[in-house]
Amino acid sequence: MADPKGFLTTGRQDWPRRPVGERVKDWAEVHVPGALLPIVERQADRCMDCGIPFCHQACPLGNLIPEWNDLVSRADWHAAAERLHATNNFPEFTGRLCPAPCEAGCVLAINQPAVTIKNVEAAVADRIWADGLAPPRPAGRPSGRTVAVVGSGPAGLAAAQQLARAGHAVAVYERDGRPGGLLRYGIPAFKMEKRHLERRLGQLTAEGVRFRTSTEVGKDVDAVELRGRHDAVVLAVGATAWRELDVPGRELAGVEQAMAYLPLAGRVCAGELDRSPLSAAGRHVVVVGGGDTGADCLGTAVREGAASVTQLDIYARPGAVRDETAEPWPTYPRLYRLSAAHEEAGELRTAPVADADARLFAASTLRFEGDGTGRVRALRLTEVDAERRPLPGTERELPADLVLLALGFCGPERTPGGLLDQLGVELDGRGVLARDDHFATNVPGVFATGDAARGQSLVVWAIAEGRATAAAVDRWLTGTTELPCPITPYDRPMTA
Repeated sequence: MADPKGFLTTGRQDWPRRPVGERVKDWAEVHVPGALLPIVERQADRCMDCGIPFCHQACPLGNLIPEWNDLVSRADWHAAAERLHATNNFPEFTGRLCPAPCEAGCVLAINQPAVTIKNVEAAVADRIWADGLAPPRPAGRPSGRTVAVVGSGPAGLAAAQQLARAGHAVAVYERDGRPGGLLRYGIPAFKMEKRHLERRLGQLTAEGVRFRTSTEVGKDVDAVELRGRHDAVVLAVGATAWRELDVPGRELAGVEQAMAYLPLAGRVCAGELDRSPLSAAGRHVVVVGGGDTGADCLGTAVREGAASVTQLDIYARPGAVRDETAEPWPTYPRLYRLSAAHEEAGELRTAPVADADARLFAASTLRFEGDGTGRVRALRLTEVDAERRPLPGTERELPADLVLLALGFCGPERTPGGLLDQLGVELDGRGVLARDDHFATNVPGVFATGDAARGQSLVVWAIAEGRATAAAVDRWLTGTTELPCPITPYDRPMTA
């Protein structure tokens, strides 16, 4: 540790955000450009280099956090980049998108604000590219084996890169016109600009990974034929089967799934569409679901020019500090957090409809009301208690001519006669791809990784899954592997 007293003398300082009135007029990232590097070295000084760094356990990738904190505090960016890349293929993704369970496990967080681990990671990641520290690393000797990766989200990309670096010829199949999966069309540009994705795709291409876009395996390419052409297949298709809300009025026009809405806005930003057919412009928008996807909808609706925005969360508003009885350190606590999108949505709130950040807590949807033409005009809700039971006398109506359902996902899509049926891959009791302790499905040579097998999770888990699955595939193909395996299929996040 560069400064033994850093945690005592330096307070936490996060990457500042641009003013709300400025950032809602564009789709650029919400943080102030160039403001991170001047503060991050002193923030890294706050790391105590603990004897038992619980941040390691909290991070699925096993990031060497105290090591690169120390290197950043000494301004040794080259060494910090090497330590970060040792465990994480895409730190610029996690440094922007991960909710930072490592910070919940920071020992300093027992009684002080945690080290800004996520910000330090983002700073190192950006310095990596600025200083040319991410050159392609093609394999020295080809193995003669071929692997097909189905899906180009973070798990698929991580698996593909690791396998290519092990010497295997890798082809990535993506049904969309451009690779990236959720990173491309599910994550708004104000959270992560797509230039970060494009740079990594360029690196993978230079390392020999081939991308087959606009190709849906099971439709455009027969899955059994694909399996026959390759020595192994990795299924990284994600958990895109969204959860439904079975209440009266669900069939009304204007009641849409969040992941039908967000990709359209992403395509507009990318210049692929002139205007989204589900644009929130001039509409009263209600988002049902209190998670990150719902917050992404808020930020997107604000930028599209919504008349009002409200987010419904069925849970009660959490506290500002950790409940040590229910969620003791170092578990990841449920806290009241104000994301950039919530700051922005608060500018459009209509009191007393929602909280200052446009959220309504402990609220459950009863039904949707139509306008007589088949289109939604309002959402009827009720307040609920801790057991999610309706509270008498609390029913009310919100104006809503665009409702977005952000209720999470329940597993991979299962199209009759499609990819999974053609291969004969089995699902487990949770509705995700079943696999053994080597990430292998019931079909020989077919492996499952990411949300498709784990269930809906975080980007950091997806990358860890991809890396671990690549090691399992390499071992299956060659009998041994030097690739790291950060997790097993049975690892789960730390919970209370």
